Amino acid sequence: MDKHLDSPHSASFWRKYVFSIDHKWIGIQYGITGLLFLLFGFCLMLLMRWQLAYPEKPLPFFGAWFGELRMPEGVMLPEFYNQLGAMHGTIMIFLGVVPLAVGAFGNYFVPLQIGAPDMAFPRLNMASYWAYFLGGVTMLISFFVPGGAANSGWTSYPPLAVIATTGQTLWLFGMIFLITSSLLGSVNFIVTIFQLRAPGMTLMRMPFFVWTQLTTAFLLLLAFPALEVAAILQLMDRLADTSFFMPSGLVVSGEIQDYSGGGSVLLYQHLFWFLAHPEVYVLILPAMGIITEIIANNTRKPIGGYKPMVYALVFLGFMSFVVWAHHMFLTGMGTAISSFFQATTMIISIPSIVILAALVLTLWGGSIRFNVPMLFALAFLPMFGIGGLTGLPLGLSTADIHLHDTYYVIGHFHYVVAPGTLFALFAGIYYWFPKVTGRKMNGVLGHLHFWPTFACMNIIFMPMLIQGLAGMSRRLWDGGATYAHTQGVLQWNVVISMGAWALALVQIPFIFNFFWSIWRGKKVTSDNPWEATTLEWAAPSPPPHGNFATVPVTYRGPYEYSVPDAERDFSPQFQETI
Repeated sequence: MDKHLDSPHSASFWRKYVFSIDHKWIGIQYGITGLLFLLFGFCLMLLMRWQLAYPEKPLPFFGAWFGELRMPEGVMLPEFYNQLGAMHGTIMIFLGVVPLAVGAFGNYFVPLQIGAPDMAFPRLNMASYWAYFLGGVTMLISFFVPGGAANSGWTSYPPLAVIATTGQTLWLFGMIFLITSSLLGSVNFIVTIFQLRAPGMTLMRMPFFVWTQLTTAFLLLLAFPALEVAAILQLMDRLADTSFFMPSGLVVSGEIQDYSGGGSVLLYQHLFWFLAHPEVYVLILPAMGIITEIIANNTRKPIGGYKPMVYALVFLGFMSFVVWAHHMFLTGMGTAISSFFQATTMIISIPSIVILAALVLTLWGGSIRFNVPMLFALAFLPMFGIGGLTGLPLGLSTADIHLHDTYYVIGHFHYVVAPGTLFALFAGIYYWFPKVTGRKMNGVLGHLHFWPTFACMNIIFMPMLIQGLAGMSRRLWDGGATYAHTQGVLQWNVVISMGAWALALVQIPFIFNFFWSIWRGKKVTSDNPWEATTLEWAAPSPPPHGNFATVPVTYRGPYEYSVPDAERDFSPQFQETI
């Protein structure tokens, strides 16, 4: 602690703000960069929604911007649509949500919540951010190379991805940077949480948010190497004429390809989904941690079942490694293996239900404060519930025959990630903004942001479930217009697109509120404006270098609200008497 507190404050501009080793500023770097990538990925989706709502009609105003190779006379080409789809998924997940949930919130608040002066390896932390940044820039550059960006879907399945344009090579290099960033960060989180906890901060006194970040770090550390291997092997197939994933006798455009090694396309799918299913929990677990902090604070009562939630969380993390092949039921793996993955998929829903039920039960009898963070937290519960329930049919091998690769999958996944995880991230921004800046965001603008966003999210994703049940395939350039069985649900494409464009407009109050509040927001009169109990509220707002003036001591659990005979309705971890 003394080593960190004695570090010089008079660092140069580059050392302080660009190549910083302070976990708080690195968290801010992750947050701003992740929000920008999120906005860019969202804009790609808005372009796709025009094509799906009005196929082969010129895009008004902006069509000429993309050139004749992408939009001749303003009409989107199928190749460009595929680029938008692949890059939208990649950017939103790997460059947007994960860096925000783990890189931004994790970096900034985990050391504060455990009473540490910084991360265990500050320079490794800086390297993690810059590897992420380089990976993102590499992927964006791919839009400007001949042939455009990656166009083989965000999953990049071979053999299609191996014979794709140059943009796919940059996608793979970018992915290697991103995976390296996650591996460096995960090691840092694990060591920090186990080694730098303040006196009295036992494992069962850690806030649930810290538990979610710890579990997420183990998921990243153990699952991401599989995808890094897959990316390197696919690069070898593209650049060195190997055939790890390329089968012999492959015919492309009427010509037999010269691949003789007898590679396996299914090997890539196993490597990809061994990462990509734990990745779902990398998205959702930090969100659950944020929601827990906010619900406990705004119900003014302890979480209903803290220890069962922790045990369920650890079990969920373990089980996430044995369900990946439910994404591969249609590959002909056989009924015995399908039954195994079907069973594990049903089992993994149990810990999620335990956590969600504990949060819902916490609301019972609480003195609920309906501020903006709490509104987003409350909306998270049913939205994540819908996402989870709609996922159960996809975990059944028989039902998946009909639903696989339809809009039902998109609706299910986006209910988990968009009104699910993103609502939690919005809640966390509104909740911890006073700690980061010393100012509060405007409540009226927050309400203007929340209510239309809640409505638009459901307008967008609920019809996708209807389209999927009707059998409409995803990744169709014309939105399914050429298929007879989709004619009865085509009208939903226009409704969904209208909802998406409206969703873009209602983010303007948030963007204005965010930047306006940094300089003009109402200053907090206390370091603990929400009257919370966890350790980060013992630090000044914003926290200085080293976080705490003196080493904090933890005296009790994280959610001691409304303790009988206490003077106040909150008993902070860092105060000896209550």
